Amino acid sequence: MGIIFLSFSIFLFFAFVSYIFSGKADQSLVASEIDQSLRTTATEARNWLGLFGAKLSDILIRRWFGLAAFFLPPYLFLLGFKLTFKKSLMSLSRFSSFALFFVFWLGLTIGYLVQLADGFTSFGYLSGGFGYELGLLAQEFLGWGSFILILGSLIIFLVFYFDISQLNWSFKSDSSSKPLAGETKEKMEDELDELEDEVPMLTEEEIEEDVSSWTLKSEEKETKKPISAPVFNIEGEDVLLDEEPVAPAKEEKKFSVVTNIDEEKTAEMVENLDPYDPTLDLPHYKYPTLDLLNEYDVQKVTVSRQELEDNKNKIVETLVNFKIGIQEIKATIGPTVTLYEIIPDPGVKISKIKNLEDDIALSLAALGIRIIAPMPGKGTIGIEVPNKNRELVPAKAVLGTDKFMKSDKDLPVALGKTISNEVFVIDLAKMPHLLMAGATGQGKSVGLNMILASLVYKKHPSQLKFVLVDPKKVELTLFNKIERHFLAKLPGTEEAIITDTKKVIYTLNSLCIEMDHRYDLLKDAGCRNLKEYNAKFVARKLNPEKGHKFMPYIVLVIDELADLMMTAGKEIEAPIARLAQLARAIGIHLVVATQRPSVNVITGIIKANFPARLSFRVTSKIDSRTILDAGGAEQLIGMGDMLLSQGSDVTRLQCAFLDTPEVDAVCDWIGEQKGYPDAYLLPEFEGEEGEGSLADIDLADRDPLFDEAARLIVLHQQGSTSLIQRKLKLGYNRAGRIVDQLEAAGIVGPFEGSKAREVLIQDEASLERLLNSL
Repeated sequence: MGIIFLSFSIFLFFAFVSYIFSGKADQSLVASEIDQSLRTTATEARNWLGLFGAKLSDILIRRWFGLAAFFLPPYLFLLGFKLTFKKSLMSLSRFSSFALFFVFWLGLTIGYLVQLADGFTSFGYLSGGFGYELGLLAQEFLGWGSFILILGSLIIFLVFYFDISQLNWSFKSDSSSKPLAGETKEKMEDELDELEDEVPMLTEEEIEEDVSSWTLKSEEKETKKPISAPVFNIEGEDVLLDEEPVAPAKEEKKFSVVTNIDEEKTAEMVENLDPYDPTLDLPHYKYPTLDLLNEYDVQKVTVSRQELEDNKNKIVETLVNFKIGIQEIKATIGPTVTLYEIIPDPGVKISKIKNLEDDIALSLAALGIRIIAPMPGKGTIGIEVPNKNRELVPAKAVLGTDKFMKSDKDLPVALGKTISNEVFVIDLAKMPHLLMAGATGQGKSVGLNMILASLVYKKHPSQLKFVLVDPKKVELTLFNKIERHFLAKLPGTEEAIITDTKKVIYTLNSLCIEMDHRYDLLKDAGCRNLKEYNAKFVARKLNPEKGHKFMPYIVLVIDELADLMMTAGKEIEAPIARLAQLARAIGIHLVVATQRPSVNVITGIIKANFPARLSFRVTSKIDSRTILDAGGAEQLIGMGDMLLSQGSDVTRLQCAFLDTPEVDAVCDWIGEQKGYPDAYLLPEFEGEEGEGSLADIDLADRDPLFDEAARLIVLHQQGSTSLIQRKLKLGYNRAGRIVDQLEAAGIVGPFEGSKAREVLIQDEASLERLLNSL
C-alpha cells in the first residue's frame, strides 16, 4: 500500500506541473464527454502523463482546489514513505493542519483577487471552483474587509503554528541563558546526528553485551576497548588507554553545564507560571443556584401602629405602677420580636427593672419577653416583645443578598436576620468554633443545614471539606450525595457520614493527626496560619516535592454531642478539647450541637474553648446559663428564634428556614456533577488495639491472606493498614488483625501513632525464608 501511495504521489506531481503549462491546450479534450475522450488517443494530449493526467489535473486544480491541490502529492508521499519504511520524514498531522489551512486560504485569496478582476482571468483557474465560490462570498458579504480577513487569518495561523508568541516571550524573559540553552541543544543534536551516521546500528545481542559489560571486572573492560576501535578508526590499544581517563572528565563537564542550565530554566519557568488554581481539579464545577431554593409566598409582616402604641402604653403603665419613671421609649420592629428601648429617669436602678420581667410579660400577655439591661453601647434598656404575627425568613432571601454573595469572609455563614431585619453573616474561620444547643423541635437541625448550605454556596470543593458526625443517623444523611465533592472520611470506610461511636473516636483522633501534620507543614513554610500557607502555595513559593500541598478548610459537624458523651465520655472529650484549643490556625473548625446543654455534656474543658455559642430555646434557665453563661434562652419563642453569644455580646436572631426538599435539591445539584474519585481521606488512626500485647496472637492460626499481605507490605515498604484494605479489599477490623499478626511475626514494627509502621523485612527472599519457618 505504501508503494502505491509513493507512485501515485509522483504521478500527481508531474501531472500537476505539466497542467500549469499545457492546461489550456488540453482544455478541449478534458471538456469533452467521457466516451468521446476515451476514443481519443493519449498522444493527442499535451500533458506529460497523457489524457488521464490531464483529466485528473483539471478536476483537482481547475474544478476543485486550484493551486492548493499541490499539497496533495507531498501528503501522499509522506504517507507512503511512513507505510513503506516505518519512519516519518516529518509529522504527518502537523503537515495536514498546514495543508488544510492553505487549501482554504489560497482558495479564498486567489478567488477574491479574481472577483476584483471582474471575472475569471487568464490565471483565474488557479483558485479552483472552491476558491472562486469562497471569493464570491467574501466579495458579497465583506467587500474590502476581506483583506482584513485574509491577512488576519494568515497572521493568527503563523503565530500558533510556529509558536511565535512563546518564542518572543522566551527572548523577553531571558536574553542570555535561553540562546545558550538553544545553542547547546542544537550542538548536541548535530553531534548525535554525526554519531548516528558514523556508528553502525547495534543488534539486540550487541546491546546486551554492552550492558552486561558494565558489571565485569577491569580485565574484561580492557578486552572490550579494542572492539570499539574500528568504529572510530583508532588503531592501537595504547592510544585508547591513554585517552581513557580524559574522556570521563570531558563528559562530566558537559553534563554539569547542561544540569545548571536545566536548574536555571526550571526556576525561571516556575516564576513565569500562573498562580496555582486549586479549583482546576474540578474545572467544570458549578456552584448551586438560588433557583434550587423555594419561593415562599411570604409578605413582610408589619406591626400595626395600634399594636406598637398599646405595647408602649402597657410597658410605661407597668413601670409607673412600680414607681419607675420613663424619659423616652422607642421601638424597632424585627421579623419575630419588637425591641422597645427605654431611658429611665435618673436614679432608677437597673436591677429594679430587670426584676419586673414577669410583671411586664403579664401586662402584655406575651409568650415570653427578654429584658436587656443595659443595651451594649447605647445607654438604654431593651425589652424584647414577641410580635403577634411572626415573619418567616426564607433561606433564599438570605443567601441571595449582596451581603452574603459578595462577602469576602473565609467561611461565610448566613444564619438569618437580626431584630432590625438585617441579614446576619458571620465568619466561621474567625469564631473559630461554634457550640449549639436547643430543645427538640426548636430549629437546631435547620440551623445546622443553614450553616452547611451557606458554605457550599460560597466555597469550591477543593477549598472546603466536611467531617459529618450524626449519631441519630437521620439528620445529615442527605449530604451523602456530595461525598466525592465536600466530605472527608477515614481510609477504608464505606460511608463518609459517621454514625458509629467507635468510628467517631477514630475520626476525632485522625483529625488530631491531620492537625499535627498541618502544623509541621506550616512550620516548614514559615507561616502562622492556613491562609498564609495557601497564599504561598498558590504563588508557587512552596515545593510540592517536599510534601507541600494546597490544604482545604475542614469543618467538623457533630449533631448530637450528648449521645457521644454518654457512650464514650473521656474518649470523645479529649480530642474535641485538643482540636478546639489548637486547630484554629490550620483551618479545622468545629460545629458541635446538642439537645441537652447540661454540665455533664458541655464540660468545662469543652466550653472554655468555644467562644461562640448559639442557643435556640431551652427548657430551663440553668441550661441557658450553661450554654450562654446568661439567662434568656429559656424565654425564646421557638421556631428558629435564637441567641448568638460572641464573648460579651449577645445577639437575637431569627434563623432562616431551609426545608428538607431544598437541602435535597442542593445536594442533588452538587452530586450529579463530576467529583473527585473518592472522598477526602483523613490520616489513618489505628487505636489502642494497635498497641496491644502480642502474647495473645497465635501465629499458627494466621489469616488466610497473611502471606499475601506480608508480600504486599514488603513490596511497598509501607506498614499501613489502609494499604492492606485497599489492595486486598478487606474491612478495617480484619486488616487490623492481619497487621497485628505481621507485627507478631516480626515483619512490621510496633504502632507509632500517626506514622506508618516500620517494615523490618527489606526483600522478598528474606520474607520467603521467614514465611517458610512459621
